[in-house]
Amino acid sequence: MLLTVDVGNTNITFGVFNGENLECTFRMTSKLPRTSDEYGFSMVELLRQFDVSPSQIEGAIVASVVPNIMHSLVGGIEKYIKRKPLIVGPGLKTGIKIITENPKEIGPDRIVDAVAAFEIYGGPILVLDFGTATTYDLVNEKGEFIAGITAPGIRISAAALWEGTAKLPEIEIKKPESILAGNTITSMQAGLVYGQIGQTEYIVNQVKKESGYDNLRVVATGGLGSLIANETDCIEEYDRTLTLHGLRFIYEKNRKA
Repeated sequence: MLLTVDVGNTNITFGVFNGENLECTFRMTSKLPRTSDEYGFSMVELLRQFDVSPSQIEGAIVASVVPNIMHSLVGGIEKYIKRKPLIVGPGLKTGIKIITENPKEIGPDRIVDAVAAFEIYGGPILVLDFGTATTYDLVNEKGEFIAGITAPGIRISAAALWEGTAKLPEIEIKKPESILAGNTITSMQAGLVYGQIGQTEYIVNQVKKESGYDNLRVVATGGLGSLIANETDCIEEYDRTLTLHGLRFIYEKNRKA
């Protein structure tokens, strides 16, 4: 079995693969400081909830955008899972060639998503990740990462509303029944959700226009991705586990190397 670990700014998402099959997933927050023992013990206990023993884990791979937790997290994996994980970064084979102005600026999470999208759906493809930030990454038919767009995520926008204003409350992020809001909460929900839909449709259409890819496929992932994908025709596929599959693809490419 393979343990895949996606470390985001808000959550750490774990996936366990048995071959190509994703057997289970679980999460823990990435904002809470933990020691290697706390990470390790939590992982072991969560694995056991799915009847997976640490001894069944034959390999591990990690992609992280939060450097300051990596020492403890990797230490926990090595001590409790008994595996030294691959870390997505320079030196690993991905199958994707980054041809942007500064390839080193592209985060590992975006590389992993690009790998998964290209492997599963082919190219040209635009990968949308609705996470802490909303990212749009373009991969051409050759498997080359040629451009990326970064925008504030819907949760960041929501937090800016209630943290930056004295009278706006913290709200649940969901689509209201109508954009014609009748109260403060639904007016905020309308602005956040419909605003994200509008941003998504405009950026996707502009990417198609400037790239010239009339046959561009669009796939989305990320926690709130389903909320947006269900409301627009510009997203063809929503794949909640895209990043975890990307980690599996990269692990397999490097295991065979």
